[in-house]
Amino acid sequence: MKRILFAFVSLCLVLTASAAGKFDNADTIVVARDGTGQFRNVGEAIEVCRAFMDYHKVIYVKKGTYKEKLIIPSWLQNIEICGEDRDQTIITWDDHANIEADISPLTSHLSPQKIGTFRTYTLKIEGNDITLKNITIENNAAKLGQAVALHTEGDCLTFVNCRFLGNQDTVYTGVAGTRLFFKDCYIEGTTDFIFGPSTAWFEHCDIYCKANSYITAASTPQEIMYGYIFNNCTISCAPDVTKLYLGRPWRDYGYTLFMHCTLPSQIRPEGWHHWQKEREQTARYLEFENTGEGAATDKRVGWSRQLTKKEAKEITPENVFRCADDWNFR
Repeated sequence: MKRILFAFVSLCLVLTASAAGKFDNADTIVVARDGTGQFRNVGEAIEVCRAFMDYHKVIYVKKGTYKEKLIIPSWLQNIEICGEDRDQTIITWDDHANIEADISPLTSHLSPQKIGTFRTYTLKIEGNDITLKNITIENNAAKLGQAVALHTEGDCLTFVNCRFLGNQDTVYTGVAGTRLFFKDCYIEGTTDFIFGPSTAWFEHCDIYCKANSYITAASTPQEIMYGYIFNNCTISCAPDVTKLYLGRPWRDYGYTLFMHCTLPSQIRPEGWHHWQKEREQTARYLEFENTGEGAATDKRVGWSRQLTKKEAKEITPENVFRCADDWNFR
């Protein structure tokens, strides 16, 4: 009897291990709304990925609209989410900051609370070494408050040929010292739609402004050398836009650099806004060899600066990211 029981338990353990390991490999997972993939939702595919993978795992998402609010948790790494078609593979949600939060029995006696900016994300990335390619992340909430599409907390995140759609606060780079690389991406919004403390390089991206407002709101800490760097990017705007600022510092020491970018005529001659007067003393706002009708520098605020050629030569992704850990961001 003991031998039979032991054999039965062993068989159960083998079957359980086999079931648990079905997706524990480097094979690609396919997601399709029409049921032709292994999963119909992106969240289900994320859920089966093993913690702290030491191999590269691709989640391939077929064309379709996926209404999901997603988190890639901190214990996941080396994941790539790749869409079949950038403009037709869309992950979307519609939370905004002024939605009332769920009321628990312990707080039901209090006045209604709003969910706030940092819970509005469509996609939140907590894990490291995550890549997104050829996909759209959208927050399509009505213009009733801040509404984040992409919220990042992980390090070594790469975004290639992606779209990030929203209004106020579209992209939140949420943790100081983390490194983000955006290449050939499209980002749109209204106010402060690229904001936060991370170090982020935007290479050959299209930045589309939908309202008279501010493009960036960096909150780079004083001890962090670099914040936002836009290189070879094109800034454009909706037809009714007449007044744009390159940025305003969300906190003291905010760092933003536009270099080799094309700036439209709607950029204000002064270029930058201080948000609070005292931040003129600490803001690190820089430009270098921009072109276009909005690139003239003779009327820029006195507390911004034009880089010298020698300084600009030193600003490369390798130097900015200090890739001693061999992060292959390209």
